[in-house]
Amino acid sequence: MNENKKMDAGLAALMAAAGTGAGARPVETWNPAYCGDIGMAIQADGTWMFCGSPIGRPALVKLFASILRKDDDGRTYLVTPVEKVDCHVADAPFLAVEMAVTGTGSDQVLTFRTNVDDVVTAGRAHPIRFDVQQPAGGLKPYVRVRGRLEALLTRALYADLVELALEHEGRAGIWSGGIFWPFEGPAQR
Repeated sequence: MNENKKMDAGLAALMAAAGTGAGARPVETWNPAYCGDIGMAIQADGTWMFCGSPIGRPALVKLFASILRKDDDGRTYLVTPVEKVDCHVADAPFLAVEMAVTGTGSDQVLTFRTNVDDVVTAGRAHPIRFDVQQPAGGLKPYVRVRGRLEALLTRALYADLVELALEHEGRAGIWSGGIFWPFEGPAQR
């Protein structure tokens, strides 16, 4: 099997794994009243919690993920047309758990699947950013999923990104969607 067919098969596998669920709701258009804190949280490892207990049903987690929104105030909420409640997020609300790579060099395209089966292709609409990990000082990669919501790439995917790294204008980084994403935290830019 040639390299392009392998890459296309990888992308097809990501799309198939995501299924054909309802996906995200139009939460950006809903402006309900704030109803308080009901004890929803997402841990740094992607575990969804309710009142301190993990939510074990993947279908329920996907439903909650579909009504998640991060507002201008930096807070994350579960939003319906009639209510808005807090959802405390330890790091990013989603994890990028799979990656498909098509093309090479500046024509490379990276497509990610999250732990809640969102599929996004890194580019202008879904930028990649790197933040400094505390206290170690290493970089943590994120990709925007929708609105202001991001997915943290798992350690394994970050290792895969490093293997794809190229140098461009004196900086190391990766290409996706015609954009070079340098391996730099905000203070280094």
